[in-house]
Amino acid sequence: MTQQPVLIKIGGNEIDDPAFLAALPAVVAAINAPVIIVHGGGKEISALQQQMGIQPRYVDGVRITDAASLAVVEMVLCGVVNKRLVRILVNGGVDALGMSGADRGIVRAVPMQHADHEMGFTGSVAQVNGAALLDLLARGITPVIAPICLGTESNYNVNADHVAGAVAAATQAERVIFVTNVPGVLVDGQPVSRLTAAEAQTLIEDGTIFGGMIPKVQTALQALARGVPQVVITNLAGVRSGSGTVFVA
Repeated sequence: MTQQPVLIKIGGNEIDDPAFLAALPAVVAAINAPVIIVHGGGKEISALQQQMGIQPRYVDGVRITDAASLAVVEMVLCGVVNKRLVRILVNGGVDALGMSGADRGIVRAVPMQHADHEMGFTGSVAQVNGAALLDLLARGITPVIAPICLGTESNYNVNADHVAGAVAAATQAERVIFVTNVPGVLVDGQPVSRLTAAEAQTLIEDGTIFGGMIPKVQTALQALARGVPQVVITNLAGVRSGSGTVFVA
């Protein structure tokens, strides 16, 4: 395979929306490049946590994962969400293969370190087996990756945005598209079409960018630093039309 892939990261706010799912296969099929999909599932994880009496906890938009929460995260991401996506894509004509970061050691992780919080089984990406993913793409297969990643003593729950950035760098993706429920990074309620790294950092520091958008933007900047030529934050309509917030070095 000589063509560089496009990586699409799908957020948890969209992944149970029937209208989004119905439109997804055609959007993926229309991309004129091999596609890798990384998905989240935070909304459904939190809902199941609460049903089981576990209070979701976050630091800077990243979930703190204790042992009980890890079991919930694995069930939701590797089971319910991953197989829903694969079913929708395959029935829509996309040759999709569901997997987690643990499968074949695609994504290896280590415990996430935080100065003020014990993160439990929340992990950080240590290594990506890009060659295994490129082999799948060369055979016309679209990998659909849940961000449960391989550790030495346990699997780890890794923020899906972070997994997406690391996988994109390892496979030399030409573009990363973070598909969210907004048309881009919003300033005064309107999407910004273009941001530099310095501008994005200022918007984080002044609170304009907050919550779950912070790891998306930080990962966008990290992907640029790792050599990914273009990173976009947009919604599904923006993928189709080529609009959204484009990050440049």
